[in-house]
Amino acid sequence: MKAADEVKKLSKQPSDQDMLEVYALYKQVTVGDCNTERPGFLDMTGKAKWDAWNGKKGTANH
Repeated sequence: MKAADEVKKLSKQPSDQDMLEVYALYKQVTVGDCNTERPGFLDMTGKAKWDAWNGKKGTANH
């Protein structure tokens, strides 16, 4: 994945919020609307990623 490699080369690391936005947009474009259950209570990272992706629900993926 070229974009993931490019992010690692940036002089300043993007914020967690920026990374969640990129993740959500990537998932929305490649998969479409969120189609999985929300992760459990203890999976904080998984929940944040799921919430970001689910927030894009209904966004056109073309």
